[in-house]
Amino acid sequence: MPPDDERSNYRLAKETLLDLLDTPPSAIHRIRGEAPPAEAADELDAALAGVTLDFLLLGLGPDGHMASLFPGSPQLEVTGRRATDGPAGLEPWVHRITFTVPTIQAARRVVFLVAGAAKADAAARAFGADITPGVPASLSRLAPRVEVFLDRAAGDKLVGR
Repeated sequence: MPPDDERSNYRLAKETLLDLLDTPPSAIHRIRGEAPPAEAADELDAALAGVTLDFLLLGLGPDGHMASLFPGSPQLEVTGRRATDGPAGLEPWVHRITFTVPTIQAARRVVFLVAGAAKADAAARAFGADITPGVPASLSRLAPRVEVFLDRAAGDKLVGR
């Protein structure tokens, strides 16, 4: 998505976080959603060469997806790149650019923010059951440090909560 599109993740982050900071970041690196997806993925892949992410903030989809890694998506199989592109698994039905599973698993700290009863089943499968590509977010648990912050409704189905 172009950065001015109401569905743009960058626009959401800019309006709800970056624009509210007292001291703006010295640099902001965003995915160029206005570029052709393969080109934007190549740019992101190149930008991440030699980089290990210190902190990665993710959400959890109701189907167990993280980033734009959806259950059954071909992007889950990409291991020789840091970023890739591919079809969407949920609305909006637009081609996506995403980190690959190895990029997420290599991050030093992965943090999930999960809210709402609609995410309770996915949270239980992603963080309380087996690690499986069928629940892509569960694959993040192979990263060095994973923290999950859930509201009461999202955590309602986790055993031992």
